[in-house]
Amino acid sequence: MTSTPPHIPAVDPATAVEPATAVEPATFVEPAAPKPAGMAKPRGAANPDSAANPDSAANPDSAANPDSAANPDSAANPDSAANPDSAANPDSAANPDGAVESESTAATVPAVDIAGVDKVFPTSGGGATVALTGIDLTVAPGEFVSLIGPSGCGKSTLLRLVGDLVEPTGGEVRVFGEPARAARQSQRYGIAFQQAGLLEWRTVAGNVELPLQVHGVKKKERRERARELLELVGLADFAGHWPAQLSGGMQQRVAIARALAERPPLLLLDEPFGALDEMTRERMQAELARIRLETSTTVILVTHSIPEAVFLSDRVAVMSPRPGRITQIIDIDVPGRLPAPGESGDAPALEEAVAEAEDVREQAAFFQAVTAVREALRAGGGS
Repeated sequence: MTSTPPHIPAVDPATAVEPATAVEPATFVEPAAPKPAGMAKPRGAANPDSAANPDSAANPDSAANPDSAANPDSAANPDSAANPDSAANPDSAANPDGAVESESTAATVPAVDIAGVDKVFPTSGGGATVALTGIDLTVAPGEFVSLIGPSGCGKSTLLRLVGDLVEPTGGEVRVFGEPARAARQSQRYGIAFQQAGLLEWRTVAGNVELPLQVHGVKKKERRERARELLELVGLADFAGHWPAQLSGGMQQRVAIARALAERPPLLLLDEPFGALDEMTRERMQAELARIRLETSTTVILVTHSIPEAVFLSDRVAVMSPRPGRITQIIDIDVPGRLPAPGESGDAPALEEAVAEAEDVREQAAFFQAVTAVREALRAGGGS
């Protein structure tokens, strides 16, 4: 009659101790903290890992940071609660400006970096033609640089090396920090040649849309982008025309619009105005300066025209006869030119700036810059 009931063995002395964990000193540290926020939101009680983390009592901030148990370094880094990335970035505590520093580093990456580049073309009979030798050139983001030199000096070859249309025999070409081939594959540049190369069976708008169509952009987006670009180059009223119905200058504007279709940060131009008459050419130069200002695009231009190079460029790279070398780089500082992207916010309105830029050719500073480039060409062996 006095035997122990069957359920009594479940009350084991070891299990009877477990309820005492509710009054474990570590879980009551938070109410003792003087911070009102800790009293208002006792997260420690809601965190079942607090008992498993013997450091929670030593870290009074653990209640305010529910991740402290998962991050054993949180006690050593009082900023971890304010910076959730600190665990992933061990340098964040030592460098609170890390994010700013990364942005600054990215901003200093050159748009184009050409280092020690040579180009040799094999010829029949086992011979070789050295087109370029020892080319070093750095172009900053947003900069306009012209390549000028005598015929056959390798200007177009150098431009094609930047665009990965040919490969260097030696040296390296990087575009926005990556190899030229990777830049081409990711559409980091647009290119326009001396001949517009428009497809006669496509309308003006259809030619501008072509690169977008090739890369699978939807029709509605293609048409909207083409409309924006044709407005940019002043041909919105000719969207439905055929290339044969346009003048040479208008065709070149379509070619430039097509090159900008995918918003490339770099524009490569190989004598795009070479076949135009002088008046049309000067008007197109002003148009290109305006487009560059509006789009903040980095531009490399190949040209034979010294006035064109001076009018458009921030710097002019002068090349020698073959084998082509860069013999001199001339900074252009002519008052009245359209400002480079990111320069002083006091620049005049766009229409006014274009009108003023057309008068630049009459300034003494313009003629002095033209003379400097001409003398550099003669010193390097050019004509």
